Amino acid sequence: MSRNPSVQVEEVPVIPHGARTFEGFRRWSSSDSFPERGAGRIDFLDGELAIDLSPENLYKHGAAKTALTAALYEQVVRSGRGAVYVDATRIVSPVARLSVEPDVVAVLWDSLETGRVREVPAASGEAGSYIELEGAPDLVVEVISDSSVHKDRRRLPPLYAKAGVPELWLADARGKVVELEIRLLGPAGYALVPAEAEGWSASPFLGRRCRLRRRSAGRERFVYELELDEWQTSR
Repeated sequence: MSRNPSVQVEEVPVIPHGARTFEGFRRWSSSDSFPERGAGRIDFLDGELAIDLSPENLYKHGAAKTALTAALYEQVVRSGRGAVYVDATRIVSPVARLSVEPDVVAVLWDSLETGRVREVPAASGEAGSYIELEGAPDLVVEVISDSSVHKDRRRLPPLYAKAGVPELWLADARGKVVELEIRLLGPAGYALVPAEAEGWSASPFLGRRCRLRRRSAGRERFVYELELDEWQTSR
């Protein structure tokens, strides 16, 4: 007797009416009724809910994100400067009315000590248990996918700027040429750091020049590396 395989249908999560406000969304995102991590990304963008349930492209998104995370971990965590978080780390800004889970986030210990970024404790009150970072992380990285182009390029940058995030990276590995845009916060919002020869861009956060490189691993597979170079002011 044959058995019919079970079919799981991905559904849009049921959104409580109160989650249409920043305060309500924040309560929902920290409650047990919020969708499990890994079920997709749900962001609150100044009154707008952005829900992305698209699967992550392995070689045009996931692999690039892994390379960026690995390099930042080496430069930030191993150097003792701060912490690096990937996926499912919620960043909230009451000033910008923003609640998001960026692809990669870096926070320096100094930013936590001075209160520019605050670790939000879990409702359990357990020591050392936190659920959000409130304020302006030192670096936010978004890896652009087909489903997030408008959000990453248009909606998020002004809100990250309003939140006070000093440096924003936008990585795009979908085309023939891999792009890494570094944007720095100024009085009028973000300004793009001009790319130098051979694709290098200067990152004040790292104090180094960076470029994201891709090479073939065969059979339409790719691996990535964030290359770093000394920042020479004479250039």
